[in-house]
Amino acid sequence: MVTAPARVIVLTGVSRGLGRALATEFVRAGHTVLGCARSAAPLESLRRAHPAPNDFARVDVASDAEVRRWAERLLRDYPAPDLLINNAALINPSRPLWRITAEEFAAVIDTNLKGVANVLRHFLPAMVAAQRGVIVNLSSGWGRSTEAEVAPYCATKWGIEGLTRALAQELPGGMAAVPLNPGIIDTAMLRSCFGEAAGRYPGPDRWAKTAVPFLLQLGPEANGRPLTIA
Repeated sequence: MVTAPARVIVLTGVSRGLGRALATEFVRAGHTVLGCARSAAPLESLRRAHPAPNDFARVDVASDAEVRRWAERLLRDYPAPDLLINNAALINPSRPLWRITAEEFAAVIDTNLKGVANVLRHFLPAMVAAQRGVIVNLSSGWGRSTEAEVAPYCATKWGIEGLTRALAQELPGGMAAVPLNPGIIDTAMLRSCFGEAAGRYPGPDRWAKTAVPFLLQLGPEANGRPLTIA
């Protein structure tokens, strides 16, 4: 059953964890999800479960060229998104900063920061032209605090906080950009840091039932506000 007017939602990182749970819950609520991820097999299962008008594409957000082609195709066939959620992210292997290789550090930066910028670069012009829409960039508790052995990840999520609040100052009236701490959820990413202790926290499917109504109610009044889903 649709719980809010049907929306067009662009969502990155839909292959697993929070992204997949959000995609499933948004579709269940009657909205159209235009999602992307890097892994082919999970995308195929999403396509089978949630056919057109939903759309799930293989895209690496770290590639500006891939994001541009994806956005151009979607914006030919769909209106500008009502809700754009940058969820795709990587975390570094847990170890001290000086033991993180240059390649590992670059991968986190390229996905978590440059990937967000790439998506915004190619979808925002249509949203700005329409003077409507909400951008939600997934931050983290580690975007507002720090922890040993995840310095690259912390750096990117602190960067998301600053990038999003600055973006909020650039948007026309009627729009919003929000850095969102989703809370602590039992995902593969959390287990890479917490191990089995991650099982103390709710899983993505349970979290999404709270997160989706929260996200759908966001509007221009939320612009620039750092928010948290408790």
